[in-house]
Amino acid sequence: MSDSRDIRVSEIFGPTIQGEGALIGEPTVFVRTGGCDYRCVWCDTMHAVDSDYRHTWTPMTTETVWSEVEKLSNNTPITVSLSGGNPAIQPFGDLIDLGHAKGYRFALETQGSVPADWFSKLDTLVLSPKPPSSEMQVDWTIFNDCLTKAGDAYTVLKIVIFDDTDYDWAKDVAAKYPALPLFIQPGNHTPPPADDDSFEVDMDGIMNRMHWLVDKTMADNWFRPRILPQLHVLLWGNKRGV
Repeated sequence: MSDSRDIRVSEIFGPTIQGEGALIGEPTVFVRTGGCDYRCVWCDTMHAVDSDYRHTWTPMTTETVWSEVEKLSNNTPITVSLSGGNPAIQPFGDLIDLGHAKGYRFALETQGSVPADWFSKLDTLVLSPKPPSSEMQVDWTIFNDCLTKAGDAYTVLKIVIFDDTDYDWAKDVAAKYPALPLFIQPGNHTPPPADDDSFEVDMDGIMNRMHWLVDKTMADNWFRPRILPQLHVLLWGNKRGV
């Protein structure tokens, strides 16, 4: 069934590379939406989350969003990443249908708090439940509903880890979903102000956490996860639109 609601867009940018998770390094156009049902204390995209910035979000029709994606990609099929905020609250089903008809692929990352019927249309669904350091609580019944909605879409689990508590929590969560490919990454512990594009990222701190996470995982003989950095942060820091 078609959904005629506008998509609330924070920014559309690319082509660039996917900076994290299952598709790291893949050429991508990003459609970042505005609005989120979570308020993670370390969120690094508050300009797409906090309603204080809603005046910067633009309601766009599916056709207008798609026109921008085609323009940025020079009409060449590419992966389109649906991002946020929480993009699951937006009506993306028609956009995915439109793009698939032209050979494009679609990926979505969400915390698994809002199930959407169109998840099954995705090429890649990244479910990223937020660990204790976020100060959010995961509703596992709803999370499982999201997994069910994914149907046959390639679905993976990605968990951000900041400390020992997060690490232990991630191991428990991973054990609940043994069939899902697992990706873990060190958290960016210096979240930027939403209105400061020049904020300096603590690269030494990020790399120290990456070393810590690799060493801890190997020492525990926990060989299931793929351990990855946020590549876009290492390359461009907090710069938007890349």
